[in-house]
Amino acid sequence: MSDRPPTSVLLPTTRWTDACAELAAQLGAGDELLIVHDDEGDPVAERKDHPEGVRLVAAGEPEQCSGKANAIAAGMGAARHDRLVWTDDDFHHPPDWLATFTADYETHGPVSEVPYFVGRDPLSVLLEPLYASAGSLGLYLGNQIWGGAVVFERTDIDEAAFLDDLRRTVSDDGLLMEYLQVTTVGRTRIVPIGGTIREAIERPVRWTQILRWHFPGTVAGICVFSLLVLVGAVSAPLPAAVILTLVHLAVNEVLGVRRWTAVLAYPSLFVFVPLLFYGLVRRTFVWGGRRYRWHGKFDVEVVE
Repeated sequence: MSDRPPTSVLLPTTRWTDACAELAAQLGAGDELLIVHDDEGDPVAERKDHPEGVRLVAAGEPEQCSGKANAIAAGMGAARHDRLVWTDDDFHHPPDWLATFTADYETHGPVSEVPYFVGRDPLSVLLEPLYASAGSLGLYLGNQIWGGAVVFERTDIDEAAFLDDLRRTVSDDGLLMEYLQVTTVGRTRIVPIGGTIREAIERPVRWTQILRWHFPGTVAGICVFSLLVLVGAVSAPLPAAVILTLVHLAVNEVLGVRRWTAVLAYPSLFVFVPLLFYGLVRRTFVWGGRRYRWHGKFDVEVVE
């Protein structure tokens, strides 16, 4: 291992997943992996034989923020080190992930990777091309933050103000974008999503509302552009289908992912646009088993 500063890895999860074991095996001298869960009733809390460097942190139930925001706030409070890595439990962390990722900090300062969402149900599969172009590509080209893979140090942000805001909102990475500038390194992580149609519908609702409250200009631009593309797709179906397919093949090449689902770009548009507007008018959404009503950026109600 290099002589890099010790790192605190924050992993919100209620279960011991493959990602927990992968990250525990990558800890260097002085590093720690904080498994941040809700309470002692979670399955991960029942596990007693944790590898060296692994600590469990009980965040408690969220009151005015999302479960994810609550977990990150608790994890940052419990972390022993200045260098922090946020990550998620829903994608594969190869053996050199932590060493490579933290080494990137020495070259670029705060960095983030880019997710590529792969569907596990028919609707999520259909929406893959639009998630790649409207989501992943924007993160990659705009040097924006994905909360599933970001490294920074406490001195890079106004930590006290950030944590105060985090405990009053939904999106951890959406908020972090307002406090931190990052470089997106050229690595894309495959993130499986969905599993049920309900999950596939709830996800774009949450993402749309994150944009609505954190980046209203961006979501307005996406809505207008999507409507214009949809009108073109209806007016000239064959040319539109060819162009959209080629564009999404190019998007996949930029992201370093080759997926057959690029051929679904044309039909995906007819589902994506209605879901986009549905997400803007929907009053509640479900995330991680909890239902939220998001009245304003810092006005969150945990419904159930």
